Amino acid sequence: MTLTRSQLRPQLRPRTRAATQAGRRFAVRWHLAWTLAVAAVAAAIALQAASPPVETLIALGAVAAAGVLGAFLAETANETGAVVAILAWALAGGAACLMTGGTAGPLTAWCLAPLAAGAAFGRPKLLALGAATGVAAAALAALGVTLLVLPKVTEPYATWLSLLALGTTGLGFAAGLVALQGRVLGDDARAKAAELALREALDHQPQLLMALYPGGRIVEAFGEAPLGLATGDLPDRHLGELVCDEDRARVEAALIGAAADGSAEVVFVPAHDPFGWCVLTVRRMGDGRLVAAVRDARAQRTRETELEDARAKAEQQNAGKSRFLANMSHELRTPLNAIMGFSDIMRQRLFGPMSDRYAEYAELIHESGAHLLELINDVLDMSKIEAERFELAREDFDARDAVAAVLRLMRGQADRQGVTLRGDLSTEPLEAEADRRAIKQIAFNLVSNALKFTPKGGLVTVSAHPVGGMLEIAVSDTGVGISAEDLARLGRPYEQAGDAEQRQAGAGLGLSLVRAFARLHGGEMIMESALGEGTTVTVRMPVLAQKVIPEPIARSAEA
Repeated sequence: MTLTRSQLRPQLRPRTRAATQAGRRFAVRWHLAWTLAVAAVAAAIALQAASPPVETLIALGAVAAAGVLGAFLAETANETGAVVAILAWALAGGAACLMTGGTAGPLTAWCLAPLAAGAAFGRPKLLALGAATGVAAAALAALGVTLLVLPKVTEPYATWLSLLALGTTGLGFAAGLVALQGRVLGDDARAKAAELALREALDHQPQLLMALYPGGRIVEAFGEAPLGLATGDLPDRHLGELVCDEDRARVEAALIGAAADGSAEVVFVPAHDPFGWCVLTVRRMGDGRLVAAVRDARAQRTRETELEDARAKAEQQNAGKSRFLANMSHELRTPLNAIMGFSDIMRQRLFGPMSDRYAEYAELIHESGAHLLELINDVLDMSKIEAERFELAREDFDARDAVAAVLRLMRGQADRQGVTLRGDLSTEPLEAEADRRAIKQIAFNLVSNALKFTPKGGLVTVSAHPVGGMLEIAVSDTGVGISAEDLARLGRPYEQAGDAEQRQAGAGLGLSLVRAFARLHGGEMIMESALGEGTTVTVRMPVLAQKVIPEPIARSAEA
């Protein structure tokens, strides 16, 4: 985190602001005092003389105008205003000197007025500008004496003007220097306070910060050392001395990498704490040296270890569950098949008549058993897939036969729901090398899911075609559609969409099994849907023989 000076020591900013305001007030008063002195002398000359010298009054007026302008610009407290004010003083001083006899006249001292003004503004770097403009004003006055006929100032005005020029310049320059010295001393004090605040913040921050030479020798160190050493003992030592022998080569490689690439990060065990764990981050500075931060990561490593153990335990438990369900295939299916078989004998009255009430019970037992067997088969298949124990029984067959069988099987359910089930199969054979039961399960799950979400009067279309050398099975419906939020979840085991009644109709494994079977065949499942616009689920698998060529026109067939 980057710390500003105001964050390190909040009182420093008010002190700086107060010092700036004090310097601005002094500069304003300095200019006004000079202006008042000049204005007083000009008024005295104008009142005492019957015919006052116009050139002298113009010279005094120019300097007074420079003082007023300087006071106004000093109020803005910016460097540009100070520069303009110094230039104004140079012009006014040079003009006043020319109007009163040049360098031999009584106002020659005012050529130093720009230098005095630079000191009054309290900005050391303006002294050079003040000196340069003052020399330029003096050179202009000397050149005027040589080339021009300049007006002369008679006594007693010359004496009084000389005293005025010397007094204002001397006192103004002295006052400006005193103020400048105070400003410099104040800036030094504030700089030292800021440095102390910065060092205090660095010493109390939780990491160990170090300035290093490229070879690894420590120049300075701040903060808390997580190495079992005092921070003050680290300068002039080599960073490698603080690292255990096993990690020293990696730390030195990180230093070399930071010097070459600009940054590097490595973890290591400190030499003085074999149970410690530190993270070293190194950055290259502009002068070629390195800055390094060492953070004690023992607590972080403990948390990461706990999370890793928890993850491994959860994966182990999940794998155990999957293995258990996969191993329970025979134990679950055998009694359920018996229940369905005996209930089927009872509902068909194979061994004699039975009351209608018992026949109804037998019918319900058979339907419930069939539904339970379907759910168990889905759960067992998913468990085998998760346990990586599901093996595909690949064989050569026409994929159209598997899809057509599903269409014949589901037509009765579609008719009972009032939904039109339409088949759109390829006119050419779809010779595939795949698991026939898995292909049928893909088509069956997709059609079942489409019928569940399609209202009466809707349409479900099942298509099977070769696309780009792959078998494409697509099921589209005109049902209620799926929201974007549910669409992102569907396809994961036990995730369901729809209302409560629709959720109770299955275990949420239909689409996840479709996706799993597609992936086992090296393919993918794609879902496209929008609320109120229906859903299309497409499965593409590279299982077709190479001789299959996509047909230009497909024939539609009603299932």
